[in-house]
Amino acid sequence: MIRLLDKNVVDKIAAGEVIERPSSVVKELLENSIDAGAKDITVEIKDGGTSFIRVTDNGCGIPKEEVRTAYMRHATSKIENEDDLSRISSLGFRGEALSTIAAVAQTEMITKTSDSLTGIKYVIHGGVEVEYKEVGVPDGTTIVVRNLFFNTPARKKFLKTAMTEGSYINDLVLKLALSHPEISFKFITNGKTNISTSGNGNIKDNIYQLFGRDISNNLMPINYDGDNIKISGYVGKPFISRGNRGFENYFINNRYIKSNIINRAIEEGYKTFVMQHRFPFTVIYIELPKDKIDVNVHPTKMEFKYDNERELFEVITKSVREALLQTDLIPKTNYNENEKKRDKVLGAGADIDKNAPKPVEPFEEKRAGAVSDTIKPSPVDKVKNYGSSYNILNSLKEAEPDEPIYNMLNDKGVAYQATGQGKSEQGNISSKAMEDIQADERRAKAFETYDSNKMPKRPEQMAFENDDFISKQARAKHRLIGQVFGTYWLMEYEDKLYIMDQHAAHEKVNYERLIHNLNTKQVLSQQLMPPMVITVTYAERQAILDNYDLFMKIGYDIVEFGGNEFKINAVPSNLFGLHGREMFMEFVGSLINNAGYMSNDVFVSKLATMACKAAIKGNTPITFQEADALIDELLELENPYTCPHGRPTIISMSQTELDKKFKRIV
Repeated sequence: MIRLLDKNVVDKIAAGEVIERPSSVVKELLENSIDAGAKDITVEIKDGGTSFIRVTDNGCGIPKEEVRTAYMRHATSKIENEDDLSRISSLGFRGEALSTIAAVAQTEMITKTSDSLTGIKYVIHGGVEVEYKEVGVPDGTTIVVRNLFFNTPARKKFLKTAMTEGSYINDLVLKLALSHPEISFKFITNGKTNISTSGNGNIKDNIYQLFGRDISNNLMPINYDGDNIKISGYVGKPFISRGNRGFENYFINNRYIKSNIINRAIEEGYKTFVMQHRFPFTVIYIELPKDKIDVNVHPTKMEFKYDNERELFEVITKSVREALLQTDLIPKTNYNENEKKRDKVLGAGADIDKNAPKPVEPFEEKRAGAVSDTIKPSPVDKVKNYGSSYNILNSLKEAEPDEPIYNMLNDKGVAYQATGQGKSEQGNISSKAMEDIQADERRAKAFETYDSNKMPKRPEQMAFENDDFISKQARAKHRLIGQVFGTYWLMEYEDKLYIMDQHAAHEKVNYERLIHNLNTKQVLSQQLMPPMVITVTYAERQAILDNYDLFMKIGYDIVEFGGNEFKINAVPSNLFGLHGREMFMEFVGSLINNAGYMSNDVFVSKLATMACKAAIKGNTPITFQEADALIDELLELENPYTCPHGRPTIISMSQTELDKKFKRIV
């Protein structure tokens, strides 16, 4: 039997197409506010928008006699006939927003036009009118949406956490604020303001207010004016790229859309300028003839069609590349107050990489009582090689007061007793030492719920032609010959020549050290002087907060610094001297790409990347002592044969093979 569906069922089906999550509600309401000519728009949410959404604007408002009509399906003031569909200039036009929202939530509208003395309050729950009355209100419209999906629990259970849903709304408001710099936007979540723009119409000011100084200072203008296509805006210098496409912002006729064609065109323009799997920052405004595009191809109006997509691709690619080629892309260092403080400590003109730890520990006699299967140096060695600013709480707990570690630290004036009342033998501890203790306490707390069983296991040892080569007895007979090509070290043992790749070997040592420190819960951190302050997006901020314990476990010491800024007081010791900001943001980008969760596979991959970047590079001369120490550490590992990426660390060639090469053996 064929029958007509009930109105309520029809409304809920329509709502399922348009209203997928709280951000869908905010998008529809914001588009209405923009179309109403508002110059100030405020969005406020609670619990990620699931329990409360309020959008307030100072637009034209809705006349009293049209309020009820506005909640009917396909009721709109933006188009009148079929011809209007070919030249749409407004963001909203389908006439489904209010009716679909009201069908799955408890809504309340307060609106007033400028020529009316009073406004109207209209309340509708689940498509049923609850209240309609006159009220005294300012010009504009306020819409409150409560308990989204209260009558469709099946849809509600598929929503993500409040933080994740809130990040979707934050990203949406940010995109709309970028697309309309002439409008002042404010976004408030759980009483805290996350976005606030001036609405002065200046695009670069807008970018600064939304993304901070680091990005706004590294932008290049992009311009193109052809017959059918006009392009303007800014593209970022390659070194401010990220690990995901979240910073590729582009707008078609001031409409925020998603397009694989435009994404590919931008990335094609950046080809050879950014590394593989890195994505640029862009804010690009594209103007196309209204009669040649169709934005009605999807209920959410997030997609569009253009009658000459190949031309659009080529123009965008060319414009991006020309913008990149016209500017000096060498990264410049801003000599700010923090850098002046650093130079006072390290010496004027000091290079942080030159003052970083040596790539491998200097060769010295084996420590008394050292365990052969550990790769972690003693506390004394750590102080000698890396300085007294290490957090070595776990080592101090095990040391006796007369051990060298105490005397060495006391000479520096920062020694502290890790147990008891926090006093050292020299009296009250310094404020610097107290900061170290507090950082260690935070790290120790992060380990309270740590489960070493969740960490990736060491790979099984690979078969090797001569396992005797890595034994202690064999190690004493190795003859280190020298370095070739600044990368490879030659060793002779019995009737074989062994060749070690210093980068792959050091990379594997660093990787195993990181895993060992995590498994034994002995994280070593290097304090930064001065601390590093980073500005992040809302999504990045949530990823950091959600995974705060993870960062503490691997050696970071992070504190909130107000707004969307964090202060990094310490980094993992293995990374000291590297580009800490870039490394940290790679971790954060990985979290966002994995929906805020870092699986074991991804975690291992990022540890491998960290180990790689911290390792001594090829074409870098190192001393015999450093090479000998590196070999010692490498051969102590369970699997010294491959780096974390699977490349060999050591290869061998027998004397017989050499004899054949020289025709000694025919």
